[in-house]
Order: sequence, then structure tokens, then C-alpha cells
Amino acid sequence: MNFKEMLLQAKASRESAIMALLEMYKPLLVKYAIINGRFDEDLYQELCITLLKCIQLFRM
Repeated sequence: MNFKEMLLQAKASRESAIMALLEMYKPLLVKYAIINGRFDEDLYQELCITLLKCIQLFRM
């Protein structure tokens, strides 16, 4: 499955596509959840929520 198909399925609330996108972007989310050398779990969760919202709002 290519990225466009995965994104369309995630927009349709298909759990496997949503989880695949979260796994794909996990390294980036973890990178930006590190503040002053420490991993911030709350920030990581907020970043995940923001990613999910962006998936739903994305127009193709």
C-alpha cells in the first residue's frame, strides 16, 4: 500500500492504517518530544493527537 492509499484509509478511520501512520512518524514524534535532553511523555501524546487531527483534516 502506498502512502496516499494509507492516508485515505486512515481518514476513513481504518485502525490498521492509522496505526501504520503513527508507527511511520514515531521517530519524528519522539524527536520533538525530547526537551532539554529528557523525553516528555505528555508532549509525545499531544503530538500524536495533533497528527491524528491533521490526518482527519487533510484534504486530497
